[in-house]
Amino acid sequence: MTFPDIIQRFIVRHRLMRRDGFYLVALSGGADSVALLRALVGLGYRVAAAHCNFRLRGAESDRDEMFCESLCQTLGVTLHKAHFDTTAYAELHKISIEMAARDLRYGYFEQLAKAVGADGICVAHHRDDQVETVLLNLVRGTGLRGLQGMRPRNGRVLRPMLGVSRRQAQAYLDHLGQAFVVDSTNLETDAMRNKLRLQVLPLLEQINPAVKENVARMTENVREAGKVVEHATRQAISAIRSDNGGYRLKALDELPSPIYALRTILEWRGFNRAQLLEMLAHRRDGATWMSNHWVAVMDRDYLFVVERKAWERPLPNLVIPERGIYRYPAGPLTALADGAEETATRLRLELKNVDANFQIDPSATVANLDASLVKYPLVVRPLRKGDRFVPLGMKNSKLASDFLTDHKVPLLLRRRQLVVQDDRGDIVWLVGQRVDGRFAICPGKSSEALIIQLL
Repeated sequence: MTFPDIIQRFIVRHRLMRRDGFYLVALSGGADSVALLRALVGLGYRVAAAHCNFRLRGAESDRDEMFCESLCQTLGVTLHKAHFDTTAYAELHKISIEMAARDLRYGYFEQLAKAVGADGICVAHHRDDQVETVLLNLVRGTGLRGLQGMRPRNGRVLRPMLGVSRRQAQAYLDHLGQAFVVDSTNLETDAMRNKLRLQVLPLLEQINPAVKENVARMTENVREAGKVVEHATRQAISAIRSDNGGYRLKALDELPSPIYALRTILEWRGFNRAQLLEMLAHRRDGATWMSNHWVAVMDRDYLFVVERKAWERPLPNLVIPERGIYRYPAGPLTALADGAEETATRLRLELKNVDANFQIDPSATVANLDASLVKYPLVVRPLRKGDRFVPLGMKNSKLASDFLTDHKVPLLLRRRQLVVQDDRGDIVWLVGQRVDGRFAICPGKSSEALIIQLL
């Protein structure tokens, strides 16, 4: 079976590409990417190439670019190019040169794929790269996902060469008489991957010459088993998810592996293993854990996950000069659980005569106030420390925060609790909870009602 035939069999097996599709091929000029481009062109796929010049190796980088131009011209393939100041990007984002190049490369590929209408981005990772990736994951510490290595498909990124070795790719180029360029950094041993490739793997091959084939086969087996585990885990996570957006902690504890389910929910959001273990071991109401972009919150019997920017965002004041419909630019955090879109709070203010037909709406989303006792303008604002009001049905004032705690209002609701304050500075409504009794409608005395309703 020829090299292109092996590629085609892998493509069909994993349903990577369509005959009527259009694909970008990441082309560095090295042996692997050149072999991939030649194979896909030979198989009749409609492709264009994309090359990144990272300006890291001086004349050698320019040589690679010119080689790619010449190759694509010979093959009749369109070449898209991009130039990057990789060093400046790495310094700006405080990351390694390798990570900077990766970010720039894949960012450009994604942007280009959208611009040209490509159905996928083909990269030349092969079986040897897969073996190196899995071994690197082992060295760094990994779980089931790390043992699965690189997937044939990851979003738009396609890896048609995972079923062939580096040696097979080079033999294919030798057969074609096809030249390629050599990146001198691949022959150095500074990078961890190159140390593994040039020093560790040769030692392992002395123990077992088939080590690469065996590791690749193991990776395939683990990936297939992983599909079963991930499917079962997704079902379990769906079952413990509550209508309020949180995850039921008691149900989480009853799963075969609570830590694995929790890792599935949180690890991709940047939470580390130590945080996950602490969540399972220490159940404290109001406990929070933060990653760069997310906050996990324990609230009674639930675990909520909200975006950190929403959690930390200061809430504004909204002035209401008269009756009408108003939009407050924030909603409860419970509506944001698991990263849902931010929602606004809409309020309607209207006047009604208090006559024989008037009925007080008992809903928590409606405030029934004596219009003659409320002084405009009103202000809708977030609850502040020390805010007090006289809850309807009580004689004395009470801290609004204590009222919420006594009524077991969830933390995520308390954090964004709103109040309506009148021009004298009195809280007339703890929104969604209770009106202040001093401003409530008094049958037989009140003649006009101010109705504030959450829409």
